[in-house]
Order: sequence, then C-alpha cells, then structure tokens
Amino acid sequence: MLNIIYGDLESDNYIFDPDTFFNNTYEEDWITDDLSKQMILDVDKSKVIGPHLIDSPVLGPISQKELSGGVKTLILINNDEKHIFNASACGDNCARWLLKIGEMKDVTVRLGYFMDFGDGEIEIRVDNTGKIVHSASELDDEIITNDLL
Repeated sequence: MLNIIYGDLESDNYIFDPDTFFNNTYEEDWITDDLSKQMILDVDKSKVIGPHLIDSPVLGPISQKELSGGVKTLILINNDEKHIFNASACGDNCARWLLKIGEMKDVTVRLGYFMDFGDGEIEIRVDNTGKIVHSASELDDEIITNDLL
C-alpha cells in the first residue's frame, strides 16, 4: 500500500533531495528492470538502451544521471526500502506510478502538495492520521480537514 506522510518530516531515514541521493547510490540493474523502463518511457518519454545510456527525444543520448528528478525518485522508491523519499520531487505525471508501486508493496513517501491522483479508485494510507482513503476527493478532504499542509 502507498503510505503518504504530509507536511514536514524529520527522520534519520528521510531523503529530502532524492535527485542527488540517486546520483550517488543507484545500481545499474535499477535502470534496466522492466518497471523502471516503463516509468522512464512514460514520465520522461525516453527509452532505456542500457544501464548507462538512455535515448531522450529532447536531449538525445543521456546518462541515468540526467533523468528527471521525478523518475529518479520513483526508481528509488521502488528499489530502496530503507528510506522515505520526498515525493514532492515528483510531478502529477508520477502519481499513477506511485499508486502502482504501492499496489506491489508497502512504501512510505513524504509529500508536500496536493498531488493529482486522478478520478479513479485509489488506496492510500495517510500516515499522519492512519486513515485509508479510496478516492482523490477523499484524500483531499483528509488533508484539508486535518490541516496537513
């Protein structure tokens, strides 16, 4: 399940800057696994050629360090279970991938804004209150009612 902590977070295992953390800790197989390839193609519109080469329609050939901060954060969330990552580094185009990762395993992220999770059914646990919500409007109500942002 996707667990979200809203607002400020002080924790030894919290990574505020996932972009820099990724650049210094990623593993090659993180780039070439199927889920990462799908996320990179969807979010960055780029194709993984190998662990050190990605074909971007905008930038041309790039390294894994030149991926967007959102994709880097998603890859970290999927591969590093020891840390809580700042998902505010992700745009709304990452929301469906956060939900997908949360369907595959329990993950906790920190978020500092109202991410658009769409109109469909979702399952998110708001860590601040413990409530499990099943729609974006229910999530927004929980955030507003409890003044989480």
